[in-house]
Amino acid sequence: QGGGSAVIDMENMDDTSGSSFEDMGEMHQRMKEEEEEEAEGEAGAGEEEDGEFLGMKGLRGQLGRQVADQMWQVGKRQASRAFSLYANIDILRPYFDVEPVQVRARLLESMIPVKMINFPQKIAGELYGPLMLVFTLVAILLHGMKTSDTIIREGTLMGTAIGTCFGYWLGVSSFMYFLAYLCNAQITMVQMLSLLGYGLFGHCITLFVTYNIHFHFLFYIFWLVVGGLSTLRMVAVLVSRTVGHTQRLILCGTLAALHMLFLLYLHFAYHKVVEGILDTLEGPNMPPFQRVARDIPVVSNAVLNTTAKAIALTL
Repeated sequence: QGGGSAVIDMENMDDTSGSSFEDMGEMHQRMKEEEEEEAEGEAGAGEEEDGEFLGMKGLRGQLGRQVADQMWQVGKRQASRAFSLYANIDILRPYFDVEPVQVRARLLESMIPVKMINFPQKIAGELYGPLMLVFTLVAILLHGMKTSDTIIREGTLMGTAIGTCFGYWLGVSSFMYFLAYLCNAQITMVQMLSLLGYGLFGHCITLFVTYNIHFHFLFYIFWLVVGGLSTLRMVAVLVSRTVGHTQRLILCGTLAALHMLFLLYLHFAYHKVVEGILDTLEGPNMPPFQRVARDIPVVSNAVLNTTAKAIALTL
């Protein structure tokens, strides 16, 4: 029995030892598998991080390209719009789309004062006629400078005449439009430019006649009749578009004074002012350089005679 129990114990020992070895092997195998799984997980996480990083980088590059393309398109659109604004003549066409017959009729109407001031009078909203009248006035001023006694030196007077005429037309029109806005007159800037521009027709007639016929009394007659008719026309139109006696007096009195005084300035003071400007810029009138024979003094004659004698003796 003792030997049988010993045999049984050895068998049990062998069984336990075998199971323990198997358990150790399984544990080692599991640990190995877990390490491999962890390694694979870390590798997969690294690949995912790299993919996410590359994806963000690509997304940022794509967004940058889209923003750059959008900015380029916006700039191109604005540039093309600016060029088309300056190159497109359709914007100015309504202000210069007028027939010569209409211009002639409006020139004649500018010398005839209106009688009906109870309702607003119609004003032509075109700038072709006024612009041509301003250029005509420039040509008349240049003609007057040539026919007068004004000394024209270097350069041309074209710039001075253009500056004077366009400065009066644009400056007085802007001032009167501002004053009309304060006086609550129903008129636009284009209508004011057209009204004042056609009002220069009387100035052109007066100056053209008086520059060729130099009589002061003739100028005063044309100044009162022709210039007065064109001024009355503008005053009557402004009266019909203004409400209130005080506003009418301020607006119409200012326009009449400026328009009539400008004609006096062009006839009497314009040439002197231009001549004064030329004297200031170029200096006073200097006589042309001339060669004048000078008297040789006696001492110089004696020196010349002595030198000639010495040369003759040496020869």
